[in-house]
Amino acid sequence: MRIVVLTGAGISAESGVPTFRDADGLWEGHRIEDVATPEAFERDPDAVQAFYDARRRAVASVAPNAAHFALARLENALGDRLLVVTQNVDDLHERAGTRNLVHMHGELRRALCTACGARPLHDGDLEPRPPCPVCGERMLRPDVVWFGEMPYELDRIEQAVVACDAFVSIGTSGEVYPAAGYMALAAAFGARTVELNLVPSDPLIPFDEARAGRAGELVPVWVDETLRLLGA
Repeated sequence: MRIVVLTGAGISAESGVPTFRDADGLWEGHRIEDVATPEAFERDPDAVQAFYDARRRAVASVAPNAAHFALARLENALGDRLLVVTQNVDDLHERAGTRNLVHMHGELRRALCTACGARPLHDGDLEPRPPCPVCGERMLRPDVVWFGEMPYELDRIEQAVVACDAFVSIGTSGEVYPAAGYMALAAAFGARTVELNLVPSDPLIPFDEARAGRAGELVPVWVDETLRLLGA
């Protein structure tokens, strides 16, 4: 069995990572247009760098939860037959032990050099404008996919979704494309689709099975059931 798991802000929220967008349309008190677009970075790079520097430090202070560890346990059993695709930019999946992972929206612990295109690991602040370790230019920005930019590894994700036997959506509203289209794509190619979310998504999105609740409670149970089904 091949499984694709898509994770969103809901799985990290239980570890204390703020969700992408608050009910009032703000992102941690900031307008999206001021911190999550190429135009914002061009207009005020220092403010954007400071925002992501603060987020990077905040994520470093939290820990993976039971849902992250359960998915790592599933990967231990399935190996490369499991692909975790996350919309989150934190490293909680990695810290829990997941390795076969795609960060489609980038990673806080990486920088992107706007001069040479390198994506080096970077745990420190970017506001002081450190040099790129590859080309030496001081043109690093957060390696986070902003509005108007193309997510990473879309071909790899689509190939995995088309080939999977089960597609599982965890902690995501299913409203932001291209991720929002993966359930329908998986279903079109015969995969069983499952939603594990705090609040059920739009009923017009017909998952084969939907469970409502906290990811830290739902995901370990689903993983245990899957491993028993597979005899693993």
